[in-house]
Amino acid sequence: VQLVESGGALVQPGGSLRLSCAASGFTFSRYAMSWYRQAPGKEREVVAVISSRDGSTDYAASVKGRFTISRDNAKNMMYLQMNTLAPEDTAVYYCKVRFGGYDYWGQGTQVTVSS
Repeated sequence: VQLVESGGALVQPGGSLRLSCAASGFTFSRYAMSWYRQAPGKEREVVAVISSRDGSTDYAASVKGRFTISRDNAKNMMYLQMNTLAPEDTAVYYCKVRFGGYDYWGQGTQVTVSS
């Protein structure tokens, strides 16, 4: 199982970013996928989850209405569209899959929101 995130950057408050997660080593379409983030000095927290089949989604209260999770099962890709970014969104963002009873994580991508 391999997960590779990309798309992190330095962005000004109010800006937007789109993160990507490329998945391999498992049948992507069969598994729910998640985005997490970890800010300096804080615990890792779930940001958004997307189901495997019907694409139903769920979001942390802090990002609801601003972030959109999506997936492309044909490309084995997951995305996180982040709008109206705020300094408190600064964190390393990770994608995760639970496969075979284990959690697999990518290496993370840094998102910094600052003027």
